[in-house]
Amino acid sequence: MNLTDRQRIPIKFRHKEERVPESLFCLCLKFVARNLNTICSETPEGYTLHEGLALPSEICEPFIEAYQNINGLLDGFAHLFQDVTKTNLISVHIHNSSITDNGLEYLLRHNLYELTLINCQNLTHRTYANIFKYSANLRSLTIGPNVQITPLNNELTNCSQTLDDIPKDIDKKAPNLKHLVLRAIIEPSVMPYSKDHTFLGDMLDKLLQLRVLDLSYCLNLGSLQNLCQLTNLHTLILFDVHNLQENGAIPHICSLQSLVVLDISQTESFPDQGVYKDENKTLGQIIKCLPNLMSLDISGTNLAGKGTAEYSLCDSLSGKKSDIPGLEYRVDNPLEFLGLYHTMHNACRRHDIPAKIISGDANEEQIFNAAASCMDKPKLLQNILNDLYHLLRYDQCTQIDQALDIVLEALTRYVQEKLIQISGSATLFYIVKNKDRPLLLNDITVKRRIITTLLTGMDYHNYDETMMRNGCLTLCQLRIPQDVMFEFKRLVQMLLHIVSTSDHEGFVQRIGIYLLNSVACQVNNKQKNELGDAGAIKKMMAIIKDRLHRRVCDDVLEVAWSTMWNVTDEAPKNCRRFLDGYGMKYFIGCLKSFPDKNELMRNMMGLLGNVAEVKELRPRLMQPNFISEFSELLFSTQDGIEVSYNAAGVIAHLASDGHKAWTIKTPSRYKVLDRMTKAIQNWNLDADRNINYRSFEPILQLAQVRHTPQCAHWAAWALANLTKVYPEKYCSIVIAEGGLRIMSELLEEQSALNLNNQPGVIHSLAQTVINQCLMYMKNTVEESSQ
Repeated sequence: MNLTDRQRIPIKFRHKEERVPESLFCLCLKFVARNLNTICSETPEGYTLHEGLALPSEICEPFIEAYQNINGLLDGFAHLFQDVTKTNLISVHIHNSSITDNGLEYLLRHNLYELTLINCQNLTHRTYANIFKYSANLRSLTIGPNVQITPLNNELTNCSQTLDDIPKDIDKKAPNLKHLVLRAIIEPSVMPYSKDHTFLGDMLDKLLQLRVLDLSYCLNLGSLQNLCQLTNLHTLILFDVHNLQENGAIPHICSLQSLVVLDISQTESFPDQGVYKDENKTLGQIIKCLPNLMSLDISGTNLAGKGTAEYSLCDSLSGKKSDIPGLEYRVDNPLEFLGLYHTMHNACRRHDIPAKIISGDANEEQIFNAAASCMDKPKLLQNILNDLYHLLRYDQCTQIDQALDIVLEALTRYVQEKLIQISGSATLFYIVKNKDRPLLLNDITVKRRIITTLLTGMDYHNYDETMMRNGCLTLCQLRIPQDVMFEFKRLVQMLLHIVSTSDHEGFVQRIGIYLLNSVACQVNNKQKNELGDAGAIKKMMAIIKDRLHRRVCDDVLEVAWSTMWNVTDEAPKNCRRFLDGYGMKYFIGCLKSFPDKNELMRNMMGLLGNVAEVKELRPRLMQPNFISEFSELLFSTQDGIEVSYNAAGVIAHLASDGHKAWTIKTPSRYKVLDRMTKAIQNWNLDADRNINYRSFEPILQLAQVRHTPQCAHWAAWALANLTKVYPEKYCSIVIAEGGLRIMSELLEEQSALNLNNQPGVIHSLAQTVINQCLMYMKNTVEESSQ
């Protein structure tokens, strides 16, 4: 048995026993795949290697796979391999691609040993002819499903194609072809093919050297009498091929005495197709006639009988039995594998079954085996994922690692199959949610594969609410944004799509905006600008406009403002976007419509604090109605001191530009600043805060303003409060950004102003900041010396 034959025997699905980080080679391939200009130039015909470069097959093939996984394979990229003297291909696997006949021909010119085409719907009959034009070395050929290149798959309504369209002397053109997969082809029941002269029959008459033949999903195949000629056949897959008994195919199958692997399973989509008239006799005939059989899949059929253990004469003498009557001849020679998934009469739940490995749904092990044997059968795979989902949901799965590999493999293979994506993503949620296996999610390679696979499915089915819900719930189980930063742009685009297209009252929009806010609050300035570039401000404005129009204040409205607060932090470009998008109009609207909403008020004023930090934008805030609102909010008690604190911060920044910058008459600068001073004096210096600073640079700038003492007053209070209540978090920031020097200078100036040697309020606050930082430094030194 050669390696190809051995791989066709379904065995238990085995997860990777050693999970290791991606190799440097793989990382380099991914980088080049994302940055093609590093090795090639783009021309009107497609990409071309830089002068002097050549790629061996050891690089070419994994490079194609890496690029395909990231971008999808198109003609322009395939052109990179048109020069067979500079590139070298042996094996090519193309899936879910928009490549055309022209692009594929660049690859076929390499006289491939192996070619796989799956879900490539832009290919035509011309590719079929090209395959055999360059097939001298071809050993393995897989076509379909969703690859319409055979003559009978190309719209035969006009009957323009005949058997003359098939390349002649296929056996001579492809003398080494041993492995042939033709999935989902349809033998027409009308001309130009006659009953006795069919496309498939014509092929099989010539490819007598075949070892593996897979005709899954094929229709109208007739009696398959040509099978008798394939005397070397090792593996025969006839999954979901109809009418095998009615068309007399079973006797032809039974003539293949060399057969080791046989699959005649069916799905529940065609319930009558798996029903045999004399099931026990039919299975017994197959078993007796195929002495070398090691793997048999009869899932979805009635061939396992009704479950009554029957004894033969030899059994009655030996005392051995089989609960599957047709397998009584294999009691002493058990099959290596037996597929019993969804067989009639619950065959997989019987006890005496002469097989070493069994697929079914009776237990976890059988479900894993079913997944391994059905990876090429999406209709069955969807049901298997549902079974796996129930195991995980009710904590009945003991091999989480193995379940994860199954789910990821299914989701990766069948991106376009919505039902598989929904079932798989729901199952993935319970795997990621499982806290009993922390090592699983501590592996960065595993985690990244989960995230990439999930986002790919969400991208493809981005208008399906269930898929979006499953994906978002799974992402919520991860560390946001740390775990997803390598897919930052794609995640952001997906979340913005969700919040802008989902039902305004729905759960999906709610969870989507929470995730977006979680991302926005922890990323750096560059990424905040990328969020703005992606339309985050615009999308949040649309949500706010909708809520104002409907007079609804909910958590989505509050988080929309929170998201903008986070996105505008130290991001002037986004602050400008807020103002340009009529942000102040929506601010006033929410202020008037929902005046008693604490969380909303805090988020809005936090955002305006960010806008006020941008010097060139401050004149746009200097309008009587805006200043009046800020002044009123100085004495707000909503959300503790947060609304009042942020209102004072906005005013302090506006006042820091000097008297001339205060271009309005009312309210007057003097009155507003006087109110600000009184408000600050009312605040509790020991108050806990609902705020997060990454830098004190804007506050320290205010502490250095001398023409308006109120600016320094607010800045000194802010730093005194934060270093006193949260010394471990904020003292280091003050020290690192030169805050001790600035506070010392402020202290000296305040001392000079207090002629009666009575320290003023600002003096006391500055001293508090200095004392807290010195104490923090002392404690840090003592801890490091222990």
